[in-house]
Amino acid sequence: MAKVSINLTTGSIQKEEIIVGIDLGTTNSLVAFINPDKNPQVINDMGKGFLVPSVIHFGPSGEITVGNEARDYLISDPQNTIFSVKRLLGRSYKDVADYQNFFSYKIIDDDTESLVKIKVGDAFYTPVELSGLILKELKERAEHALKTPVNRAVITVPAYFNDSQRQATRDAGKLAGLDVLRIVNEPTAASLAYGIGLNPDETKTIAVYDLGGGTFDVSILQIQNGIFEVLATHGNTFLGGDDFDRLIVNYWIEKNNLQNKLDVPQQELRLKAEEAKKAFANQILFNEKVGDIWCTIDRQTFESLILPKVEETIQSCRNALKDAGLEVNQIDEVVMVGGSTRTALVKKMVSEFFNRPVHDEVNPDEVVALGAAIQADILAGNRTDILLLDVTPLSLGIETMGGLMDVIIPRNAKIPTKAGRQYTTSIDGQVNMKIAVYQGERDLVKENRKLAEFDLKGIPSMPAGFPKVDINFLLNADGILTIQAVEQRSGVKQEVEVKPAYGLTDAEVEQMLMDSITHAQEDVKQRMLIEARTEGEQMVYTAERFVEKNVAYLAATEITATLKLVAELKESLTLGDKDLILKKIDALNEFTRPFAERLMDQAISVAMKGKSVE
Repeated sequence: MAKVSINLTTGSIQKEEIIVGIDLGTTNSLVAFINPDKNPQVINDMGKGFLVPSVIHFGPSGEITVGNEARDYLISDPQNTIFSVKRLLGRSYKDVADYQNFFSYKIIDDDTESLVKIKVGDAFYTPVELSGLILKELKERAEHALKTPVNRAVITVPAYFNDSQRQATRDAGKLAGLDVLRIVNEPTAASLAYGIGLNPDETKTIAVYDLGGGTFDVSILQIQNGIFEVLATHGNTFLGGDDFDRLIVNYWIEKNNLQNKLDVPQQELRLKAEEAKKAFANQILFNEKVGDIWCTIDRQTFESLILPKVEETIQSCRNALKDAGLEVNQIDEVVMVGGSTRTALVKKMVSEFFNRPVHDEVNPDEVVALGAAIQADILAGNRTDILLLDVTPLSLGIETMGGLMDVIIPRNAKIPTKAGRQYTTSIDGQVNMKIAVYQGERDLVKENRKLAEFDLKGIPSMPAGFPKVDINFLLNADGILTIQAVEQRSGVKQEVEVKPAYGLTDAEVEQMLMDSITHAQEDVKQRMLIEARTEGEQMVYTAERFVEKNVAYLAATEITATLKLVAELKESLTLGDKDLILKKIDALNEFTRPFAERLMDQAISVAMKGKSVE
């Protein structure tokens, strides 16, 4: 194995190796690199186009197709075709419950705060695994086009992504066999692609307007001494170019009196609408057919249809400015990102709102990936004109159930920095919580370096899941880590200080990084099995207690069947099959939900008896 030298001061790789920039998108993804002429360039492998649809299809024999070929199955096999998985990254079912109808595939509702899972046939996938498949496709395309192994990447995420969504993106990269050097905000990457922020003496305030296929956001950034600070971000994660297409389709359905017809070819009309939208860049009238349906629309009608949607985005710009405490005239540059910004009306309205010409010289589909490639080049130490701030060389996190490492500050994070996450108890009446802090890149804490351990004592006795414990990591410029644990309901607090790098040689840090890359695949598989077992154990505990407490209100058949399913779940926990465990959890959930809801309704009606509701 080739040895990789890592500069611990900058976190940069001291080796001539291609590090790619990846834009992992909701609708499309793409990968870019710095070419021999020192310019960023997107990769178009085998003439398939540089845009890789973020779509995955699972065939009947278990074959997996990603990208261009998978998109065709959206029409012919929707229940086995996964799209828009980025919306699910780092989210629980409760986060996405209102949007369940948006997806044509099955999202598991386990009625908990745990992260969502997607069921395809008899297999269960997490958004991390699915995103990993998209990233693996991008990695393979890059390797095929560049004729060299690609093991390191910078991946972009929306500015509004929270810590768990960022960590999920890192995990997806690891699963694809990539060492993710940095997670970069999409607006920051777009700015870099325009050279904004590369000059350390420059101070600018910029707006990045990002309208993609399915999502919209606007970010206000302040750039000072090469540091990008997100002042505000606003948007709508269910607004994009797809809505423009839908409006055209609805217009055609109405014009052709098809409202009550059951056999309307929706997908074919949607594809034709997308064609019409793109055609308006060069023409004012679109007049074609889908079967016997006339698809006629002019540019003026199209613009009147989409005007309310574009106005929504302008209102978001107003809100973002207000949140940042700025006036329009304080914005120095406006950068356009996303394929839907090609629409003439969008450009015109954004330019008028900000009262200045917008930056759209770089292809809006490519701009984020190109910026990510520039960031990768900076991390590789190939740009001597840019000062890279000190970074933390190894990830810092805590031990969670099953002996897993939950990263709170990822490696390569700029310092000083702070990050935190919220945890809860797993057992009723739990009054103490052990907090063990580790440093390293492996998924199991036993493979990492232990830094500290302390107990948060005096948590009020409550049912499992009720206490809310915030754990915050503060890493200062001297590399001193302060860990703080606070139970929100009671204010119980505990704090400890450690020096993470103390006693570690450069060679040891390097070895820890190499081990994490070598064992990435097996680590992630083990993590997923442990997570499934932990979830299964929680389910067994909850179900047994539920039966015990409600034995008087349940039918004998309900009790017998529930305990049989609990026994099957217990047995599955002894085996090493993640999908089997999740299948048994799902079966127990589905069976018990109806009478759990019945008992809840009864309890509410008893509680409300004799009370007047005003």
